[in-house]
Amino acid sequence: MLFKTTMVVLGGKSSKGEYNGVPYDSTTIFYKADLQEGDNFVGEVGEQMKWGTSANLEKIKGLSFPLVAEATIQQVSNGKTTITIIKDLVPEKPQTNQTSKSA
Repeated sequence: MLFKTTMVVLGGKSSKGEYNGVPYDSTTIFYKADLQEGDNFVGEVGEQMKWGTSANLEKIKGLSFPLVAEATIQQVSNGKTTITIIKDLVPEKPQTNQTSKSA
């Protein structure tokens, strides 16, 4: 199942290498999430979600953080557990402050 959402991206990290002969290559995105409502909760937290290979970090590396982005999210399952991953992340274009000057 694919769906789109707007998220505040706090940062990201990539990992690429080999561990015990098994290669790995991924990007993790850290995003702002609301805490659940209740007597013992207040505010927001940073959560994480996978976003493909380490090459994806290059797409956002030079941007200012935090940033607002449209994320295409997918829920996938192995038949036992379900996880949510980012399929695409498109930062919103920065707003320009346009003021008109009167002559």
